[in-house]
Amino acid sequence: MAHFEIKGRGTTLNPVNRFELIDIEYDAEWLESGERPSYQTVYYEDSTRSILSKNDSPDIGFTYSINPYRGCEHGCIYCYARPSHEYFGWSSGLDFETKILVKRDAPKLLAEAFRSRSWQPQVIAFSGNTDCYQPVERKLQITRGCLEVFLRFRNPLGMITKNALILRDLDLLQELARHNLVSVFISITTLDNHLCRKMEPRTSAPQKRLETIAQLAKAGVPVGVNAAPMIPGLTDHELPAIIAAAADHGAQRAGFILVRLPYANKELFVDWLKTHYPERAEKVLSAIRDIRNGKLNDPRFGTRFSGEGERAEAIARLFEVCCQKHNLNQRWGHLTTELFRREETRQGDLFGG
Repeated sequence: MAHFEIKGRGTTLNPVNRFELIDIEYDAEWLESGERPSYQTVYYEDSTRSILSKNDSPDIGFTYSINPYRGCEHGCIYCYARPSHEYFGWSSGLDFETKILVKRDAPKLLAEAFRSRSWQPQVIAFSGNTDCYQPVERKLQITRGCLEVFLRFRNPLGMITKNALILRDLDLLQELARHNLVSVFISITTLDNHLCRKMEPRTSAPQKRLETIAQLAKAGVPVGVNAAPMIPGLTDHELPAIIAAAADHGAQRAGFILVRLPYANKELFVDWLKTHYPERAEKVLSAIRDIRNGKLNDPRFGTRFSGEGERAEAIARLFEVCCQKHNLNQRWGHLTTELFRREETRQGDLFGG
């Protein structure tokens, strides 16, 4: 397969969609001529009429999540959400990070869901299949609009992001925290800027994420670090340093997840690894197989996040020791649903006001 470099993108590949019968590859001679496919980010309106996604997986700790976007310009090469783009006829590869579906009506749809008499107040994950603070959020402010709805109805939420843009909404997060309605996790995969730029090209730099933890903690917003994904043979040695740095910056909790490579992610990650770290590729792939029952991915419930085998157990033990050393996961109260207030439809809403 022909290779070319695209600055600021996690991959140059668009592997075949598992639901499609046609596979398109770029002609090597065409690429050598200097021509390049378009790789500018394109945004599409998402006309979905419901905003809450229901989950029934037995190893996920929430029932509902909200995703204001589909696809993610952050371009993290390992992202488990990439294959979801195939449901729209696109690829898990470059399409995932350049073709972004935008749910402009998300705040309105969320308010409608909360007004429904069938809604039982509960913690909603924000987000589960995208990053709600990817670059376009700076302009569109869909996530901010949703936060205003969460605050208005007093429904609790848990946020996770890799982007320091979350600090733009510190005013709303502080108010939500004052009512015990929000917790935030900042994901940190590596503290190595060089690796981060290759692996997570459009995310905030590691130090910026640590500073984000510090500012959230200072503002009274419950904040933790998600050391995820840990990639055996590539980033797992950084786990103690990530936990220590996050704790030093005010994190109260920590979590970790081992890398998952469903469907085309395997092809994308292997290509990325052999392109950027050819001398380490086989070592890393062997380490992943070591925790995934001899494969690059094992989707079974119960082990897909934690892996299995001696190496996976050693990483889990190291994580526990690090958390104990830095007093993480000691105190973290449950978010409240007791303050939820259901608004009736206002006259202005009937006419789009």
